[in-house]
Amino acid sequence: MLCLFIAILVTGAHAAVGRFGGQSLFGEQAAAPADDGQVVLRESIDMMATRLGEMQARLLRLDTLGERLARSAGFKPQEFMFDQAPGRGGALPSLSTGRGAAAGPAVAPGPGAAIPRELSVGELGQKLDLLSRQVDDRAERLGIIESIVSMDFARRTFVPSGLPVSTGQFSSNFGWRIDPFTGRNTFHDGVDFFAEPGTPIVAAASGVVTVAEFHAQYGNMVEIDHGNDLVTRYAHASLLHVRVGDVVRRGHRIADVGSTGRSTGPHLHFEVRHRGLAQNPNRFLKTTG
Repeated sequence: MLCLFIAILVTGAHAAVGRFGGQSLFGEQAAAPADDGQVVLRESIDMMATRLGEMQARLLRLDTLGERLARSAGFKPQEFMFDQAPGRGGALPSLSTGRGAAAGPAVAPGPGAAIPRELSVGELGQKLDLLSRQVDDRAERLGIIESIVSMDFARRTFVPSGLPVSTGQFSSNFGWRIDPFTGRNTFHDGVDFFAEPGTPIVAAASGVVTVAEFHAQYGNMVEIDHGNDLVTRYAHASLLHVRVGDVVRRGHRIADVGSTGRSTGPHLHFEVRHRGLAQNPNRFLKTTG
């Protein structure tokens, strides 16, 4: 697109210089000396060349932003060909310009037809102004889209929506249940995943390990802080693979399934807490992403 504008700019400038002896840039009788007019024309061309350089820099930033957004959305940048100008084309105008015999006989224009003409330097400047505003508008819109994509990525990364065990099956759900030790109706703060001993336990989301120790009730236990007052708890493990202060990513192996603490057999007890209050993990585990 920039090459097209440069070509139009040079063509318009040459045409303006060619007829400057008797006409101004806008087709009116020239009132200033030819030398002064050439200086004004040169200054106008220099100014538009500067504008073209600025727009080229802004378009380069847009290309970079577009590639980054494509990668964030899972697309391959080459599918959009950011580094290539879009193809353009069309048939030649059917109307004659009437300039010289080579142009052929004049043809009467049809209804609504426009006779092709050269652009003046002033018109080129107006089109550059319009294009500059459009580039700024597209940049603002892409910036908003990037913010939305970034927020969605953060949600998928730091919200505990990943299964903590890949091969586990529910053996006890969140809420009221009959306690397996006392037979009383008690509230269960998490969900239990039945799995073979030694099955990897992975972080349901990225975060920082805040607890990695043995607890009398939970056995070998890990807690991960995911920010925004969200904490996940992994209990009854046979072996811990992380320590307090470790930064883990979603899917990182943090422990192995076991039956330590208050447990009737090998399983993972998994909790999600928000501001210290137990939440139903199924609300998070069903989150897409």
